[in-house]
Amino acid sequence: MIGNTLSIGIQGIQDGMVGMENAARKIARGGVDGPQGTAEGAGNLIEPIVDLKIYERSVEASAQVVKTADETLGTLLDIMA
Repeated sequence: MIGNTLSIGIQGIQDGMVGMENAARKIARGGVDGPQGTAEGAGNLIEPIVDLKIYERSVEASAQVVKTADETLGTLLDIMA
């Protein structure tokens, strides 16, 4: 059961990192895709910036899942030893 929790946490970290990478690419292209200095160009950046923050929080939450599962496994091993 703990192994499954670790797998879910690791998968969440990997998915979040991919999402962050995609959002960062959109931000980097923001000045190229939309007219620079216009509200439309700035509007193109709002969504990827928000996405980047959401994926960052997702990675943090998944890392906490992995940390908790690791601590639980350590405690169980200590009890069995």
